[in-house]
Amino acid sequence: METNYDVIIIGGSYAGLQAGMTLGRSLRNVLIIDSGEPCNKQTPHSHNFLTRDGEPPAVIAAKAKEQLKEYATVSFFQDKAAYGMPYNAGFEIGTLSGKSFTARKLIFASGVKDIMPDIAGFAQCWGISALHCPYCHGYEVRNLPTGILANGDVAFEFAKLINNWTDKLTVFTNGKATLTGDQLLKLKAKQIDVVEAEVKEILHQNGQINKILFTDGSELYINALYARLPLVQHCQITQQLGCQLLENGLIKVDEFGRTTIPGVYAAGDCVTVMRSVASAVATGSFSAAMINKELIEADF
Repeated sequence: METNYDVIIIGGSYAGLQAGMTLGRSLRNVLIIDSGEPCNKQTPHSHNFLTRDGEPPAVIAAKAKEQLKEYATVSFFQDKAAYGMPYNAGFEIGTLSGKSFTARKLIFASGVKDIMPDIAGFAQCWGISALHCPYCHGYEVRNLPTGILANGDVAFEFAKLINNWTDKLTVFTNGKATLTGDQLLKLKAKQIDVVEAEVKEILHQNGQINKILFTDGSELYINALYARLPLVQHCQITQQLGCQLLENGLIKVDEFGRTTIPGVYAAGDCVTVMRSVASAVATGSFSAAMINKELIEADF
């Protein structure tokens, strides 16, 4: 058994790093365990985050880690967290390399894993020109021919949103459309086409989409494609500990970042559909402050 900590943070990207800084500055003994596999590792540039707009995500994270190393209260361990269990009045976390650590509290900032559709070329474009968030990337592809890979209510609501950034918009339902008649009429009124042909392949150059090929032999030129993908938790330890998940696969937390298991908090992409650097930093800071308050209340 290694050193006991006040808080172990699982995940060393933006939410985890911010949580580490907040707790380290609160004089808490903190360990950040990180596997070095962020979900945005393929994304070339991060946007909509003050002072770092347009920088590569890895550069932002590296700068944050350098700043955290100035705090003697914060330690790092690069490995994948493999298991977690209750230990005395806190928790034990074990890693793939066989190390184990204990802490009074846990924060999961471990992110999520997107489940890629079975479409050739899609995975290579994800985070580059196949996008999840217009607030992160919409400005860079504004007014360009753009697609939405979705169906039903999701497609309709997504089309309303993306239409703010471009009027050259097509919905790809990848099979028979499940949009209602009223939704189809509203899309048509906005000159948003709906294509029901099944998508066969995305042609691209280094992740930049050129056109969509369909199984019926047709094709369509676009420059960007938005999609809402199903996801799973990148780290399964929350389920091992009994933390409840929402229907969409995200960890259920209250307004303070607390999961359904006392002493276990979560922040960042694993708890919210607002997947951005700014959101991750905000939730990481807040959950860390709430954990510090909880520790103060227990000790005072």
